[in-house]
Amino acid sequence: MTNQIEFRPIGTIHTPFQQRQGMPIQGALFPENRGTVEIDPEYEEGLKDIEGFSHLILLYYFHESKGYDLAARPFLDDCPHGIFSIRSPRRPNPIGMTVVRLINREKNILHISGVDMVDGTPLLDIKPYFPDVDAHPDAKTGWMGDKLNQLGKKTVSDNRFSDTD
Repeated sequence: MTNQIEFRPIGTIHTPFQQRQGMPIQGALFPENRGTVEIDPEYEEGLKDIEGFSHLILLYYFHESKGYDLAARPFLDDCPHGIFSIRSPRRPNPIGMTVVRLINREKNILHISGVDMVDGTPLLDIKPYFPDVDAHPDAKTGWMGDKLNQLGKKTVSDNRFSDTD
C-alpha cells in the first residue's frame, strides 16, 4: 500500500550558507550563526505568543537533497551506518530538524541563532522546545558514543552527502 503525503511550506529559512559544503553539521555547536525564519503572511497569526519561548524546533525540507542512501558514512566516523541512525540529509523522506534559539520576532519574521541549514530552506513546521519534555539527559548515543566529544571541534559539512556520492 502506497500513501502519498503532501506538505506545503509555511515559510522560508534564511541563513548565511549558500551551499551545503561548509555548513555546520549541528546548529547547537554554532550559536553565533544567525538567520531568520520568514513565515508566510497567511500563517502569521500562528506565531501568537511564540516570543515567550527561548528555543524552537524547526522542521524543514532538505530541498537540495536528491535521492537517498540506506547506509552512509556520517561525520565523525569512517564506518557506514543505517540512515535512521545518522542525520544525513539523503533520506527516504528528506525532513530536517534543528533546535534554534529565538532572538526576537518582528511580525512574520523570527530572528534565530544556531542555524545549520542552506539559505532558502522550506520550513514545514515550528514547535516550541520544552526542556522538561524534550531533553533526555539519560539518553544513549549508540555508535556515536564518545565521538560526541569531537563535535566540540565545530565540524562543518563536506561533500559526503552530495548527490553524486
